[in-house]
Amino acid sequence: MTERDPAAEFARWLSQFEAALSAADGVALASLFHADSHWRDVLALTWRIETVSGRDAVTAALLASHRTLSRLAVDAGRTPPREVVRAGANTVEAIFKFETVDALGDGIVRLTPDADGKLKAWTLLTALEELKGHAEQVGRARPHGDSYARDFRGPNWLDQRQAAAAYRDRDPDVLVVGGGQAGLAIAARLGQLGVDTLIVDRWPRIGDNWRQRYHALTLHNQVQVNHLPYMPFPPTWPTYIPKDKLAGWFEAYVESLELNYWPSTEFEGGRYDDTRGRWTVALRGADGRQREMHPRHVVMATGVSGIPNIPEIATLRESFGGTVLHSSRYEDGDAWKGKSAIVVGTGNSGHDIAQDLQSSGAEVALVQRSPTLIVNVEPSAQLPYALYDEGPSLEDCDLITMGTPLALGKKSHKHFTEQARRMDEKLLAGLERIGFRLDFGEDGTGWQFKYLTRGGGYYFNVGCSDLLVDGKIRLLQFADIERFEKAGARLRSGELLAADLVVLATGYKGQEVLVARLFGEAVARRVGPIWGFGEHQELRNMFCRTPQPGLWFIAGSLAQCRIYSKYLALQIKALEAGVLRETEALAAQ
Repeated sequence: MTERDPAAEFARWLSQFEAALSAADGVALASLFHADSHWRDVLALTWRIETVSGRDAVTAALLASHRTLSRLAVDAGRTPPREVVRAGANTVEAIFKFETVDALGDGIVRLTPDADGKLKAWTLLTALEELKGHAEQVGRARPHGDSYARDFRGPNWLDQRQAAAAYRDRDPDVLVVGGGQAGLAIAARLGQLGVDTLIVDRWPRIGDNWRQRYHALTLHNQVQVNHLPYMPFPPTWPTYIPKDKLAGWFEAYVESLELNYWPSTEFEGGRYDDTRGRWTVALRGADGRQREMHPRHVVMATGVSGIPNIPEIATLRESFGGTVLHSSRYEDGDAWKGKSAIVVGTGNSGHDIAQDLQSSGAEVALVQRSPTLIVNVEPSAQLPYALYDEGPSLEDCDLITMGTPLALGKKSHKHFTEQARRMDEKLLAGLERIGFRLDFGEDGTGWQFKYLTRGGGYYFNVGCSDLLVDGKIRLLQFADIERFEKAGARLRSGELLAADLVVLATGYKGQEVLVARLFGEAVARRVGPIWGFGEHQELRNMFCRTPQPGLWFIAGSLAQCRIYSKYLALQIKALEAGVLRETEALAAQ
């Protein structure tokens, strides 16, 4: 690092940036950016989530943006400007605040020196923080509770909560399908913005989407990264949260945040009325009765993918005499003690299930279908989360994360992947020795980009890789299997691998399949691909307006859901409050 004064350097840059914008001076504006710079806007100026790359493109896009920045200043309440290393480069990283005509915003800029030593912007983030006149009902803006605290003859708090959740005489403005972290996060955000929201989930109990998964499951990233909005986990919680503990927290979260939640409720589909701007949706309860509702918005919070992918494996269904399960239906290895199992698939679920079965006393073979990225859960897999241990608040860490455009993210994750390979060298060598086919992601970008592009293809090693290396779990390649027979798998070597159970840890189909099933092929075609990166260097149709009015998607890790639920909720609130008109929303796609 140099002897620069980060605060003074940033103040100088910010003043010049504001002056160039105010004067619409393209030459002056361009002089403040590197040739390979990036601007990511999250609703603040364009009502889109998009990234623009290259100095000329950034300059043109800033000058052409629909809204004008004003009152730019360092935010004294946040992490001050500082020198940090991002993607291997020394930068001055600073948080600032600004206003537009109808909103407050936050920004992040990273300054690096050019050949002459002048600091210029490498990355710029502008993000919507608050709609003027529509602040979240938190802190001093929280409800007073006078309506039930002072009127002794009126309904009390419980009466009001029960009436609100029943929806006997009204429809919600927003229907959220799915009660996992995505559904809870967006419902909580919308609730604090005063948008009437109902969550429906097919499981009978809140948290069952985690509770009903296999017995040994814990989260694979650390607790400080995983908080939900408004209600962080207690500081006494373990670093890696067990599934049942998280499930119980979800129940407490719904109660504490006063979220309207209908368990045991199946969303059966809907159709959109363009004239009325409303959906007609069908819900079916545990008693079999159907309820029709007419929300203006439907938010699909069913995960990156929700329909199990069950490949056609020749002779498995027609010949195998044992039990065949998809990993989504696997619960516990105790029932298979003393028996034999084949697990097909080497992602997280396949490894974890194989380890659970082995620890329960089963003979296990793990079958690899394609090369897989392996990284030790600690410390290697935690390298991308180092920011959350640096000292800034959770809110600042989230904003810094938001301010990382795709190109910088890829560069950062190449560094993390190279570092992890060095850390895990002994384990990886052992895996290669037994014939395990390793992969390190496209262009070496590692596990997180595998998740963001395909939702899997990697394993955080919590012990199964070691069991494979030690021969306690057998490794097979899918090509080793000639056919399935009644008693198990016949290998090309002639050996019969006996099996009582085959678990297909073969992932899930993309959300497009679920959209077609619930809303019809025409809507699925209109929406297009979901997840993976599109032309604007952002996840396609996630957290933002889609080509189908009134249909939104949110998914991902707890951290992703915490961060992006804010921006999805602000878009819906802007439409509901008339800040953003439907025509503007369509134009912003």
